[in-house]
Amino acid sequence: MFGGVYDDVFMSASTTFFEQVKAGIFNLLVSPVLEDELSGAPQAVRRLYDDLAAYAESATLTREAVLLQEAYLKSGILSPKWSSDAMHVAYAVVHRCSLLVSWNFKHIVHYDKIALYNAINIVEGYGEIQIHSPQEIIRYDTEEI
Repeated sequence: MFGGVYDDVFMSASTTFFEQVKAGIFNLLVSPVLEDELSGAPQAVRRLYDDLAAYAESATLTREAVLLQEAYLKSGILSPKWSSDAMHVAYAVVHRCSLLVSWNFKHIVHYDKIALYNAINIVEGYGEIQIHSPQEIIRYDTEEI
């Protein structure tokens, strides 16, 4: 998400999404997995993350998130190579987010995978989660909000 602000294809929707986070339209939950991924990101991306920290709540690692991640991997939704992507979804579900926003179309925002994540969520006693790209969820007319 954060790197999308500096990508020509994703810049507009990413920037609008983060502006709407600052406006209180969306609540931002960040996980240690995201923080680890951003540690190797370009300086501009890390600076953006730091600037948005005041608008974010930090998720903590829980046994429930680890078990849900393992259930995703065990079911074959993702291979262990992509376990951090499974953990992104698990954090959001365990922390009762209603929406997960990502530009990861291969492992997270993918029609087939979303259905599989939600099937596992239900089997494991959690509710379904909506998973979308910023382009799909940003509000285009915020003056009415």
